[in-house]
Amino acid sequence: MAIVKVIEVIATSEKGWEDAAKNGIKEASKTVKNIKSAWVSDQKMIIKDNEISAYRVILKISFEIN
Repeated sequence: MAIVKVIEVIATSEKGWEDAAKNGIKEASKTVKNIKSAWVSDQKMIIKDNEISAYRVILKISFEIN
């Protein structure tokens, strides 16, 4: 039987939602091994001077514990 753990990660990008998600997975994979899946649980935008300055996602990342 496999044990799977879920962590929450907040990631940001100036380009868009998808890039923010990719950034989150890339950073998490530096310290978390055996990542199996991820899903976006929330999305937010940072507004500066009435313009979108950053896209932020909250990711739930699941990984298998050995």
